[in-house]
Amino acid sequence: MSAGDEGIQEMNIVGKFLKLFDKLGGCNENEQKQKIEEMNGLIDEMSKGEFETISKTEMFDKIAEMIEEQKLSLSNALLLLKHMGYFKVLKGSCKCGFDGSSLKKIFEKIILEENNKKGGKNEKLWANICGCYVLLSCKPSPGFFCICKPFLLNAASVKEESEEVLKEVEMALLALSCTGFWQNFEKDLNLNEIKDIIKYHQIHRNLTPLAHQSAWKYMICRLNFENSLEGIMVNELHFAKEAAKELEELSKSVDWKRKDDKKEKETKEVLVIERWFGAIYDYFFSCTLRNEELAKLIASLVQMIRASRDNHKDICNGCLDSLRCAAENRNVEIDDLLKGGAVDAVLEEISQQSLNYWTYCCPEFFLKLSKRLQEEKKDEMEETKRKELKRKIYDKIEEEGFDDYIIGLEHFLFVEHFSLYYPGEKWERDFILL
Repeated sequence: MSAGDEGIQEMNIVGKFLKLFDKLGGCNENEQKQKIEEMNGLIDEMSKGEFETISKTEMFDKIAEMIEEQKLSLSNALLLLKHMGYFKVLKGSCKCGFDGSSLKKIFEKIILEENNKKGGKNEKLWANICGCYVLLSCKPSPGFFCICKPFLLNAASVKEESEEVLKEVEMALLALSCTGFWQNFEKDLNLNEIKDIIKYHQIHRNLTPLAHQSAWKYMICRLNFENSLEGIMVNELHFAKEAAKELEELSKSVDWKRKDDKKEKETKEVLVIERWFGAIYDYFFSCTLRNEELAKLIASLVQMIRASRDNHKDICNGCLDSLRCAAENRNVEIDDLLKGGAVDAVLEEISQQSLNYWTYCCPEFFLKLSKRLQEEKKDEMEETKRKELKRKIYDKIEEEGFDDYIIGLEHFLFVEHFSLYYPGEKWERDFILL
């Protein structure tokens, strides 16, 4: 080991990364590749804050300069940039200097030049460039995304199951999942491709958990803009059943007893679980069809609340937020919330929490149910069912002795706290009495 390498060993993780980065320009291509593999390993060990320390505009400008001066090959640069983009999205980092850098302009130039070629494109290189561009951008141009999307879809549709291909598929789907609502103002003509990717996975189980979740996220972001999409998700792809199955499988790989409050150090499985909550919340928020599989999904969230309550509060809170959203949506049957155990789980959580933001989710869960159950039904059978559900829920609350406690929480949260934001608004203190 050289004296310089010994010095790197003694530095903190950010220092080690920057030291290796400074050495890239003076290496041949093979040495560069070796150092980049070390740098990618260091990125995997970083917290989100440490990553945001290195992903400054100055670093991307330096990479652009090295590419233009032929001190760093484009293929080696992509090895590093793909990994940085992957980490940025997986960790949910919003602080990345790529958008303001000269490297972004270089990528856009390459994308335009390659797109204008009549033929002879290197599909793998092209998909990597497009993937890097989308993953690293916080605000990518919709025009450039439209160019990139077909190539990312092609890369995501490869059926070969080698480790290298699975990683490329995962990267392409992760990039597609980043697009959020950018293209929702116009009809998405590529939903059939995503649907086929999900259906193929349901038969062959060929995708990684992150790739599978990313495919669903791409689709679910368009739920409010494609009238036929929910029918496909419910009747053909069975979103609720698939999401429940994924949560159960991922939970087997989580050490629920590990006491570690540092979210940045969470395992990949935990990060994928947290990404599922965004898709599940959006589905509960938007769904309009009766879905008999929702009780199973709710039961999976309840199981995860109980597993994560002590040592993984972010997961527990994500589950509670999803259940709160489900309680508000009139198209989610209250009976499914009861069958799935949501009422019991929220009551259990109330008994354990101190007053904080997430305590608000619990009484609001019952507030939403209360408002729905106070609505009289014109149909006599529906009215009978409504009264029966009211009694079941109140009996659970009374049996556990939480009626006065919930009213106290509601008074604190809504009267004392939210009156600051809604002056003059009158809040009902006895909402839980249904």
